[in-house]
Amino acid sequence: MTDQMSSRTEALEREAAKLRKINAALMSRVERSTDQQMNAFSLFEMAIALDQQVRDRTQQLKTALQSLERTNGQLFHAKQQAEAASSLKSSILISVTHDLLQPLNAARLTLSALAEMVESQKGAALTGQIDRSLATLEDLLRTLLDISRLDAGVLKPEVRPVAISALLEPLKQEFVPIAAKRNLSLKILPCNKAVMSDPLMLRRILQNLLANALRYTQRGGVLVGCRIKSDDLSIEVHDTGPGIPEARQEAIFVEFERGDTSADDHAGIGLGLSIVRRFAAALGHEIRLRSQLGKGSMFSVTIPRANAPDETEIREPSGVDYTFGGMEGAKILLIENDLSSAEGMASLLERWGCDVALTISTGDALERIRALDGVPDAIIADLHLDNGDTGTEAVNLICSEIKSKVPAIIVTADYSAKAALDVSLLGYELLKKPIKPAEMRSLLSFVLS
Repeated sequence: MTDQMSSRTEALEREAAKLRKINAALMSRVERSTDQQMNAFSLFEMAIALDQQVRDRTQQLKTALQSLERTNGQLFHAKQQAEAASSLKSSILISVTHDLLQPLNAARLTLSALAEMVESQKGAALTGQIDRSLATLEDLLRTLLDISRLDAGVLKPEVRPVAISALLEPLKQEFVPIAAKRNLSLKILPCNKAVMSDPLMLRRILQNLLANALRYTQRGGVLVGCRIKSDDLSIEVHDTGPGIPEARQEAIFVEFERGDTSADDHAGIGLGLSIVRRFAAALGHEIRLRSQLGKGSMFSVTIPRANAPDETEIREPSGVDYTFGGMEGAKILLIENDLSSAEGMASLLERWGCDVALTISTGDALERIRALDGVPDAIIADLHLDNGDTGTEAVNLICSEIKSKVPAIIVTADYSAKAALDVSLLGYELLKKPIKPAEMRSLLSFVLS
């Protein structure tokens, strides 16, 4: 009996131990399940929080994009207004310059005619003084126009291959008389290379450097030459002037900053070298200065070299030889819508012995041609006439009417590269206002011959 009880007890203990193990396993599983549920709940809460953050950030991004769109719209509108203002400024600049240069042109032409009639030495001195004052005013207007066009972004370089000889030869013809008048030598060495640049802007740079060198040189002279520097070409202007102190070598490129000149000199207005630097910066050319007090200065402009340019070049009127002749009795058809300029020009041409037919429009010129006995020897026409007419169109119509090609000189106050190229492509000569009588007489003599 006792053995049975003992066996039963052992069996119960084993069963109890087994049940305890099962219970412990179940409790462990329940605990793990509870932890997993807690983790899942935490993850669920985190997901909800993240979703809300995403919604908040999305709304913020949407608001920012809407604000950016509004800002872009405002910027686009402002850009349109700026472009319209720039275009208007460009038109105003051209119009104002044309209006300012017209009376100046008339004054210089009239003065030239008057100078030829003045016989006394005192009268000649007075007309010379007036002419120098008008020349200074002309230079000021041209320079201020260039600065305004650069600042407005209107003057944009038209870079193409340019033959150096096409630049230097006209400059030689222009400045040799000026150097001779000042008892200075001017030597411009020939160069058969070509560079990549805007021909009109580069010509203005060299023109200003030459004018500056001659203005401040009292004895000796000026030498212009070229040096090849790898893929570039440097055009150098050397003078035997007083030299520039190192402390002032940066200041001379500032607007209205002038060097020291003698009492009998006619100093510039202090804008020449400023234009040189501005034009060079617009073209990407480098300007260098080397100077020694008491010995002189050297200004240079460095330009990328190019292959030979095309046949078509913008012709400059100052490239013709300054010799006069062949004008006596020449029949000249003048088309000029500004009456003061027309009368001044006609008076000057008649003083040179020309037979002038003065007209003010294309229609007027055609009527005069039909009434004339014979064909005119040359036509001088303003580029911009009234009612949208142009001098080039007028010349073409006249040549078509008389069935003959007549040499023509187009005069204008339009300094744009497009105007110069348009005239050049048609094969006509271009002369810019205010007209210098010596240039007009030389050019007219050239086309008549």
